Amino acid sequence: MSATLMRIAWTNLRRDRVAQALTFLLPIIFFSIFATVFGQQGQAETSSIRVAVVDEDTSELSARIVEALKKERGLRVRTTAADDNSGAALDRAAGERLVRSGDVPVAIVIPAGLGVTFGQGGVSGGPAISLLADPSDPIAPNMVGGLLQKVTMTAAPDLLMQGGLRQFETYAGPLTAQQRTAIDTWIPSLRDGSTTSGPAMGPQVQVVDVMRSSSQRGSLVSFYAAGIGVMFLLFSMVGNAGTVLLEEAEAGTLERLLCTRLTMPRILFGKWVFLATLGFAQLSVMFLWGSVAFGLPLFSHVPGFIVMTVATTTAAAALALVLASVARSRSQLSGFSTILILTMSALGGSMFPRFLMSETMQTVGLVTFNAWALDGYLKVFWRDAAVWELWPQVAVLAGLTLLFLSAARLISRRWEAV
Repeated sequence: MSATLMRIAWTNLRRDRVAQALTFLLPIIFFSIFATVFGQQGQAETSSIRVAVVDEDTSELSARIVEALKKERGLRVRTTAADDNSGAALDRAAGERLVRSGDVPVAIVIPAGLGVTFGQGGVSGGPAISLLADPSDPIAPNMVGGLLQKVTMTAAPDLLMQGGLRQFETYAGPLTAQQRTAIDTWIPSLRDGSTTSGPAMGPQVQVVDVMRSSSQRGSLVSFYAAGIGVMFLLFSMVGNAGTVLLEEAEAGTLERLLCTRLTMPRILFGKWVFLATLGFAQLSVMFLWGSVAFGLPLFSHVPGFIVMTVATTTAAAALALVLASVARSRSQLSGFSTILILTMSALGGSMFPRFLMSETMQTVGLVTFNAWALDGYLKVFWRDAAVWELWPQVAVLAGLTLLFLSAARLISRRWEAV
């Protein structure tokens, strides 16, 4: 008897493609995503970090530091406003704008006078190198700071030695002629890299939080509100789409509606407006709770919030209609929509920040609905962007809305043929 029950259960599983995918495919997808994101940590290979470099010193030392930074495989260095390093060199204000706009997570500012005081930091100090950082990516400043210390100490050991000698002579008296000759003979070998010993007196490095040094007082609560909100928005849209389409089709209500003057496009449009309105209310409640309980600055960003929420919910509602039109039953819709939504959420940044991913995975994430919605919300609440600056995200979400509505219309013709 038990063997018969097991055989029946196995036969049912073999016939149910959705159940097979939930059992075997979804765990593999999630394992692959998490292993790709976190499995590379601690290894030699790291994803490249976009860095802007501002050279206020324009000395031999600063030139060597910039060139050494460009050779680092873990960095993508730009010294001008253009990403291809063409045009005028960056100044501090331009570097800060790049960080605040999200073009780069860190800008390195090499201060004027660093070349003169290099190697003297142990006694008299000197100007510190500034890392203008966006704290929404806490990994980049630490990584860039470590690489900066490394290249500073290795790119100009001869200049470091010369600075140390100047400091030594200031407090201990001038060298003898014989000592000076020996030093002058040894310093060129440092420049050639044949000798690496010497005093460890590099410049100080200070991290400047440019996002909180301005009038903005937003917090990363906006990231979690957007990430969780968008993911559960998709689940609720799909669930309600199944109710307003599949259940009506199964109950015969949809067929009776099509026998009236209503057409399928008008029915889909009405369902889409209902779902989008419901989604807008859902996200509004989520962000209101974030404002009341966690201090999310909602009321100072109402225009941007409205624009992004309208674009997000209309696209999510259209996607839900596509999935409901494809599915043949509520259980089938629940199964494959779960796989799709969880995969998009993992790749798109709803579960963990995309800056933790490799450059390739970040690019792949842009094919997901979540990535564009989250980028837009972060622009509003974290970068304090104006409404017009949201046009890339809004344009993509609007395009997805039209694409999904067109697909839903084509697929829903199966109900007209009944």
